[in-house]
Amino acid sequence: MEVSKALRFRSQSLSFFPRTPISSTENPHDHLIRISPKFTSNSTLSVTTAKKKSSIEGVSEELTTIASLNLDFAPSRRQVRAAFTEVQQQLDHFLFKTAPAGIRTEEWYERNSRGLEIFCKSWMPESGVPLKAALCFCHGYGSTCTFFFEGIAKRIAASGYGVYAMDYPGFGLSEGLHGYIPDFDDLVDDVIEHYTKIKGKTFWHPLMSY
Repeated sequence: MEVSKALRFRSQSLSFFPRTPISSTENPHDHLIRISPKFTSNSTLSVTTAKKKSSIEGVSEELTTIASLNLDFAPSRRQVRAAFTEVQQQLDHFLFKTAPAGIRTEEWYERNSRGLEIFCKSWMPESGVPLKAALCFCHGYGSTCTFFFEGIAKRIAASGYGVYAMDYPGFGLSEGLHGYIPDFDDLVDDVIEHYTKIKGKTFWHPLMSY
């Protein structure tokens, strides 16, 4: 049997839900089963409401409110980061507790060729430590260059390396819908564009970059 004919074949004997034919003069709604809700004196109605966001232990009500902001867009993410910078540094975590002192950091925003405002950061060895090379960091999908990488970057910089990082569009403090990557090729181009500028700085010319 041809495939086209097989797909068109419908046997009433194989139907799991046999239907009685409705004539053209009948009202199809006459065949519907109508169910009317019935309430008695013993009936109870439950109402579901949104649960109030719980407070964060050790954090003020003001900071808890800020932490509850919608983080879809950069302005809110930047507000949360600014409010929690001090709290982050006090976290009981190895990366923060053992971070070397004297590391020079710089933060800035720059608009790329696609018109997006990108957050950038660098970590340099303390003054007097000779530079060995430049290291350009690319964060993962659920990350940013301003949280746990902060401690890692400081340790690398303390070894004599200049560390550079950027938040991808839509991540961390960079402009864009949170976590949304419409085109991975564009993301790769954004990273290449940014680190090409870094490598173009005159003091890196005789040194290696990674």
